[in-house]
Amino acid sequence: QSLPQQKLLTWLSVLECVEVFAEMGTARVWGEMGRWTIIVLIQLAKAILCLLLLLWYKAGIQTSPPIVPLNREQQQPLHPQDMEDNSSGKDQTYVGKRSSRVMRSLQSTPSLQSRHWGSPQQREESQSRRAEEMNQPPTPLGLQETIAESLYVTRPLLHLLSLGVWGQRSWKPWLLSAVLDISSLSLLSDLKDLNRRERAELRRRTILLLYYLLRSPFYDRYSEGRILLLLRLLADYVPGVGFVTRPLMDYLPAWQKIYFYNWG
Repeated sequence: QSLPQQKLLTWLSVLECVEVFAEMGTARVWGEMGRWTIIVLIQLAKAILCLLLLLWYKAGIQTSPPIVPLNREQQQPLHPQDMEDNSSGKDQTYVGKRSSRVMRSLQSTPSLQSRHWGSPQQREESQSRRAEEMNQPPTPLGLQETIAESLYVTRPLLHLLSLGVWGQRSWKPWLLSAVLDISSLSLLSDLKDLNRRERAELRRRTILLLYYLLRSPFYDRYSEGRILLLLRLLADYVPGVGFVTRPLMDYLPAWQKIYFYNWG
């Protein structure tokens, strides 16, 4: 990735990290008008960054999060003692004569901070496989797939526009957003030879379609009573589940009011 592309991914990641805080903080200070203003600005900035990555840098399917979280265990540096052992050429493994079982040599046992419960070969194979998966180039998108990804990227803006035109109680924004999401997934389903991250992203988007059961006005008219009844039954009749379901019942109304939790 080029340096400008890395900067775009960094800014996109920052926006995804602070969007909920920005919405809640702005609502607290400037009220509903300020809240919807910051929502529009953040979604507009995210759409511009994603379209630049898609159309200019040919970054392929946009994944979430844009930057893969750092695997600290994989990136953990060797202890100085371990580096001395490696440089001295000590054997790291011992192969049993009768069982042919590979075991770690006592002389090359690493420090407690960098110790892991596997043979060195397994760790090296796992690290090389992860590095290969991370370094796979994005799958080239044709015209159909580019249109599909553009629909997914611009869906939040079209949803906000429809909210401004028809209001928050109308079914039209809900239906428009659902049609765009399903259309995008349908057009991308024909794409073959996706790498691991892209396949995981499409699975995530498919699972997120369940959010439409929790989005207004569908939630207000159909889902709310059934979901709360199910959570109440689980809390009353399944031992131990109430520790999770009762706070969830109290949290759902607040969760519903945050746009970036619900629609972002």
